[in-house]
Amino acid sequence: MSAVFDQPSVRHRLVPMLVGFDGPLAFAVFLLACAGLLTMYSSGYDSGTRFPDHTRNMVLAGVIMFVVAQVPPQRLMRFAVPLYTVGVMLLIAVAIFGITKKGARRWINVGVVIQPSEILKIAMPLMLAWWFQKREGQMRPLDFVVAGGLLLLPVGLIVKQPDLGTAILVMVAGLSVIFFAGLSWKLILPPVVLGIIGAVLIVSFEGQLCADGVRWPVLHDYQQQRICTLLDPSRDPLGKGFHTIQGMIAIGSGGFLGKGFMKGTQTHLEFIPERTTDFIFAAFSEEFGLLGNLCLIAGFIFLVLRGLAIALEASSVFSRLLAGAITMIFFTYAFVNMGMVSGILPVVGVPLPFISYGGTAMVTLGMGLGILMSIAKSRRLMQT
Repeated sequence: MSAVFDQPSVRHRLVPMLVGFDGPLAFAVFLLACAGLLTMYSSGYDSGTRFPDHTRNMVLAGVIMFVVAQVPPQRLMRFAVPLYTVGVMLLIAVAIFGITKKGARRWINVGVVIQPSEILKIAMPLMLAWWFQKREGQMRPLDFVVAGGLLLLPVGLIVKQPDLGTAILVMVAGLSVIFFAGLSWKLILPPVVLGIIGAVLIVSFEGQLCADGVRWPVLHDYQQQRICTLLDPSRDPLGKGFHTIQGMIAIGSGGFLGKGFMKGTQTHLEFIPERTTDFIFAAFSEEFGLLGNLCLIAGFIFLVLRGLAIALEASSVFSRLLAGAITMIFFTYAFVNMGMVSGILPVVGVPLPFISYGGTAMVTLGMGLGILMSIAKSRRLMQT
């Protein structure tokens, strides 16, 4: 009988799991999640089950974060090669006999329909962090070449689907690991300079490059049209430029303080397309204005800075590189989404973290946060 009474309570079992959790990071995520729930209720309360589904997805992401946070970084490292290998094999399978929707072949049926490219958002930084951890103290230029090959293989397969938004996120995750591993600035500057020169030339010769009948090599037609629409949305205001124009109108109409919660006319009269997914930032801006935007951006900046601080304090090369890459994924999510809605970047399918509707993206965010929590927790437990 005494053995029964000696069993630890639920509280005593849960407390060790919570010890070491990063409070500032959790607080930033909590505030962003609250902003997401408010915005989703306002923009999606009349869109079927969007709000309850979004709430369910957030709870699921929280559970995933909690579970992943219990896994030490050393054990996470064991999943790097298997997860990357499975992800690449699934991408190859998608290219051969994947499911095509709206002209894109991104899904595959493995009993359930999944989008394998989402796996690489986590598998890519895991794999490259593992690669550089194995070469700690004996780094050679060839190691960076191999890392580049490991990155380009899945990115090329994702671009071929085509899925430019996910390709950008996977590319940023991989390049972040390579950069934090010690890639020389001499190798980074030339492509950056070429990119700036290319952007300036495209803007300067927009009239000729975007003329009817002109086709750009490498890019798909819809990708070319998105860039041309970015340069001049008025070319097709009721067609390809409609998303960008309506997004900018909604942002501008919010003014400094916004129109108020549930009072966004552009949102509720359905002028904003995809108002619960890719363009939810426009709905948020209309109702909460410039002040709300500044608070939201401050929340994301704090999240990114906290993630980078966790990376700096990490106890191993693997943890440092992985935390830095995961943090840059969050930055890219927010920067690209806000940029495309504001009309400064082409429209690509990148959601706004914790704000946009989307189950798969929320699961990925939960895993990323769990990894950051795991790294922070491991460091703190070592210091006690």
